[in-house]
Amino acid sequence: MGVAYAWIVRGSFTPGVSSVVHTRFQPTDSDMKLTVDKGFFRTKEDVLDDIRASGFWPTTYISDASPELPLHWHDGDIIGYVMEGETYLLDENSERIPLQAGDRLNIPAGAVHAEGEVTDKVVYIVTMRKCIPMMEGLMMLDPAAYPDPTHLQLDPALLAQLMPSSS
Repeated sequence: MGVAYAWIVRGSFTPGVSSVVHTRFQPTDSDMKLTVDKGFFRTKEDVLDDIRASGFWPTTYISDASPELPLHWHDGDIIGYVMEGETYLLDENSERIPLQAGDRLNIPAGAVHAEGEVTDKVVYIVTMRKCIPMMEGLMMLDPAAYPDPTHLQLDPALLAQLMPSSS
């Protein structure tokens, strides 16, 4: 059904972050595919109802005009709702998936993806399974440095070295 993982990230796309210890429960490969539900909602109330049903923690994220991001993955599940604007999402094969207001993005932990070029502004409501600071939850992990999160299986001896007990 899944495996627990732990790893140290040295260097990331996130400014000011040199290394972070991550742990997570890894779903199966079939659960790691991102999906986009086109025209999923019409109103903010539709979004809020979906958020309540998911149990995820919401915040607002605004992408101002910016170039296409590099492919990356996150160590937590993310559901995003495009509230305003349009762009595209790149999947693990760099295929473009158009995004516009009304679309819902489901990005499971470990799913390789990237936000495309933003020419004006895109407003999202972003939700995460864990209640953590937004930029921690959205930290972009480089697939070149960590190409296959499923190969990072937890080794109890390594975990003991990384996180020694305080006794």
